[in-house]
Amino acid sequence: MIIAGRYSIKDGGNILRDNYGPLLSEIEEIIGLVNAEAYKTKVSEEKTTKGKILYSPTDLNLAFKAEFSKRGWINQSVHCDYPTEFYVDGYEPSPVVKGASREMDFLKDKVGIEIQFGKYAFMVYNVSAKMTIFCNLGLINVGVEVVPMKKMQLQMSTGVSYFEQFGIWDLQHRGEADIDIPVLILGIDV
Repeated sequence: MIIAGRYSIKDGGNILRDNYGPLLSEIEEIIGLVNAEAYKTKVSEEKTTKGKILYSPTDLNLAFKAEFSKRGWINQSVHCDYPTEFYVDGYEPSPVVKGASREMDFLKDKVGIEIQFGKYAFMVYNVSAKMTIFCNLGLINVGVEVVPMKKMQLQMSTGVSYFEQFGIWDLQHRGEADIDIPVLILGIDV
């Protein structure tokens, strides 16, 4: 695969290059090693593309996981303890959800990575909430969000977001917030 787009929040690209250069090079190398054509295996069931062969997000994620794992990147999970002091008096909550957690796809030396071939809301959540949470917990200093370019997204299931929508238009028009952390959005294609 290739990196076809880059967009930085809070100077994420420069911070990665200047402070985490070897890790950024490793990320770029891994993206280059994943052969997306090998994962064009999903037979569409959607009525507008029924029978068409599409890129499989599940298989692509497994390919990325294999490459990142070989280089010591780990999946990081944090347990969620839900507070109860905000319930209204008299409310009887359901039993506490056991095993609730948040996780980051890959983490190494304070750099967190999310590979996202899912719905738009997941991209927004990753960058606008999850990466900030992981930073506040002291697990990352900078994040990388890897998303498909529109050209690749057209060969995926409907509803998958893409770099031009999320990484350019929405984030530019949203602006930066005080709670944002440095993040580099990488748009990838075949």
